[in-house]
Amino acid sequence: MTHSKMIRRFAPAALGALTLFAAATATANNAVMYTSNNVQVIDTATDVAKKTAPGLNIQKVTSGTGALMKRIEAEAKNPLGDVVWGAGFGTMAAFRQNFQPYNSPQAKDIAAQFKGPDNLWVGSNAHVMIVMVNTKQLKGAAAPKSWADLFAPAWKNKVIIGDPATSGSAYDQIYGIYQLFGAEGLNKLAANVVISKSSAQVYKGVANGEYPIGITMEYAAYSYVAGGQKEIELVYPLEGAFVAPEAVAIIKNPKNGAAAAQQLYDVLLSKEVQEAELVQNFRRPTRSDIDVAKLTKLPNLSNIKVVGTDPAKAAADYKVVIDLWKEALKSAGK
Repeated sequence: MTHSKMIRRFAPAALGALTLFAAATATANNAVMYTSNNVQVIDTATDVAKKTAPGLNIQKVTSGTGALMKRIEAEAKNPLGDVVWGAGFGTMAAFRQNFQPYNSPQAKDIAAQFKGPDNLWVGSNAHVMIVMVNTKQLKGAAAPKSWADLFAPAWKNKVIIGDPATSGSAYDQIYGIYQLFGAEGLNKLAANVVISKSSAQVYKGVANGEYPIGITMEYAAYSYVAGGQKEIELVYPLEGAFVAPEAVAIIKNPKNGAAAAQQLYDVLLSKEVQEAELVQNFRRPTRSDIDVAKLTKLPNLSNIKVVGTDPAKAAADYKVVIDLWKEALKSAGK
């Protein structure tokens, strides 16, 4: 057999092997995910990713949102992460210089209200701030129907809330009250509330019967309803609930390159992940193609009255609102 014939015989086989190798290399991506989400939420996403993106190897770095943002900023000249997941939009706005734009194909099914500026981030889920009630602890009193109802003297020391100086979700709640009622509203609320340093203690305290009322996140309160605790009710206040989305973003100059970072970003925004997070962890999706009411006993967002909030303004107003809140607590002797 001549040399040229040997080349013709083996070339297709060799070309096929090279093609398979190239395809495997193209789909085998390592991606480092910085996240403040809890273990259950992370595991849900990574379990789905193993099925929908089997070539993606996700490495997780977990910490509080503030610590992660400071880490990303400190690593700016030599990034060690690819994607950050779980920060509120206000926090993202404060650190926007550390992210790079990406117009994900998954974003077409996400409403504009859940998208950051210039394609810098997109909401992967949305927290709805509501009033959690333990009906057994109301002692015959009517459950509050509005935020203003919480100002009534009858609820003094019976409403628990997190500390907005240390909790992002508690700040979203306090900022919403400030938007609706101004400093006067903060003063009236401060007169009645008990402050918890731990946001988790808010919903746990109400569920355990320590307090009749808590200001908390929908998913946390609903977990007790889904678990069969019949005395727990969710109240969507008449003035409107406050909605605070959590973002996913690509860190500027990602460690493992844009392709890996974009693949992870797409996975976190995918219908498969958002649906799994809703069913398993009651995290409300930002996608418009998921029927929340069909999969849970929660209402669709379109059926909830919402108070519109500008995350950038909420971030800019942080010091003013926190100072007003501290003054309100001081005036209330707390």
